[in-house]
Order: sequence, then structure tokens, then C-alpha cells
Amino acid sequence: MMKQANGFRIAFCAMYILGFLTMLWVGGNRSDAQEPLKKLPLDGQSFDLGGSIAFLIPTTSQYTGPDGQNARPWVWYAPTLPSLPGPEERWMFERFLKAGIAIAGIDAGESYGSPNGNRVFDRLHAEMVRRGYSKKPVMLGRSRGGLQTLSWAADHPLELAAWAGIYPVCNLASYPGLERAASAFELSPTQLQERLKEFNPIDRMAKLAGAKVPLFSIHGDVDTVVPLELNTGKLKEAYALAGGPAMELIVPPGQGHNMWEGFFECQELVDFVIRNAGRK
Repeated sequence: MMKQANGFRIAFCAMYILGFLTMLWVGGNRSDAQEPLKKLPLDGQSFDLGGSIAFLIPTTSQYTGPDGQNARPWVWYAPTLPSLPGPEERWMFERFLKAGIAIAGIDAGESYGSPNGNRVFDRLHAEMVRRGYSKKPVMLGRSRGGLQTLSWAADHPLELAAWAGIYPVCNLASYPGLERAASAFELSPTQLQERLKEFNPIDRMAKLAGAKVPLFSIHGDVDTVVPLELNTGKLKEAYALAGGPAMELIVPPGQGHNMWEGFFECQELVDFVIRNAGRK
């Protein structure tokens, strides 16, 4: 009877140990097989940052811009959505990396440059600085990423090297319109209208102009989604009136809000970013 009990205990212990080791093996393989949080157009990393998905595409090259002493320059891309940045950004991203400039971004949702969205952006800036990157990135806003980047830039004029846009939204009243944007600001459309100058990027250029932040945009002249004259046009005008340096603007004729490769393979945009990424 005693031998039978001992045999049972030994068998039970063996089964327990085998089960534990199997669990470790399966768990480890599950971890190895986990999909990244975000698909990127080039090799990089995606990670959770305070509940928002962020990404970083690092570079192994030395910065080749006019000020090679700047601490690890980077481009801050927006909007970071499930499908963005996409393969169309690959061409310019490769040139940034070759020039020694990393690319990063964070998903702030459909925040339209609201204070809540800016707080999400604050987390990415703090994380990049913690990782040893420059305190002054070049911000790059595509479409509604223009609202996000310009809004954060207006609040932090001394914490960016430059700003660039690809058919960027610069005017809340133009896109998405106050009816759609109001909830992101936790206001009614009427309240947002009354406080529009407090939040609208084109009305908040004074501090950026005072800091002499260089601006660049490429925007088609037949864009019906984000009209040139109501967005980049008004931004350029407002920046000049605020005393900022002359904004660089390229207007491709006959182009709208589309995937024309000239928007994403714009050498002038790449040159602008490289030239300003080391700005202190």
C-alpha cells in the first residue's frame, strides 16, 4: 500500500512538472509569435505608450545636415493611424534614414489638435527625449495630421526644429468642420465656434513666428477635401502677418487630395527636413 502511494506521488509530481514545462514552452512560443502592434513601411518598432500605439523607425547613419552636433534628429510623423504611415511614405523615409534622421509617431486618434490629443503627443516627445533623441524634431503632418502637428507646435514653439505638411489641414472650420470636431474638444459646435481662435492653428501662429520656426508645405491646387486656399493658403498668410520667416510652398497644378507620387517623392520636402533637422 505504501509503495503504491509513493508511486502515485511520484507520477503526480512528474505530471505536474511536465505540465509546468509545457506551459512555459507554449507561453514562450506565443510571445515569440506575437504580431507587432503596428505594420510599418520600413523596419522599426511599435510599442504601447500610455495606452496609445507609438512607433519608431531608427537610423544607423550619422546625421549629414548642416549641424551634425544636434542630438539624434528625428521626424515626427502624423497622423499615426492603423494604416499610416503607409508604403507611399517609404521613399522619403528611406532618405531621412540615410541622412541620419529617425522617424516616430503616436496614434492620438481623431483628436483634431485638441488638448487631449496634445497630451498624447506630450508623451511621445517625453519618450523620445528619454531615449536620447533631440528635443526639437521636425514635425511632418499629412492631411489631418496637419491639425495635430500644428496644434502641438503652437503650444511648444521652442520644442520643434521645423514643420512640414503634405496637403495639410490647417483650419478646423475647413476640415473636419466644427460639427465633427467639437466632441474632440469636449465642446458643442457653438462653443467651439465661440472659442475657435483659441484652438484653430491658423489663428495661433504668433509664438511660432516669434521662434522663427521654418514652415514648408506641398498642396495641390484642385484639392476639394482640404482646399489649398482655406488651409495652407491661410497658414502662409497668417504666418507672414505674424512676422514669421517666409513659408516654402509648392503647389502642383491639377493635383487634389490624392496618392500622386509627387506628394510623397518630393525632393524639396526631403531637402527641407534634412536642412532643418539639426536646427537648435
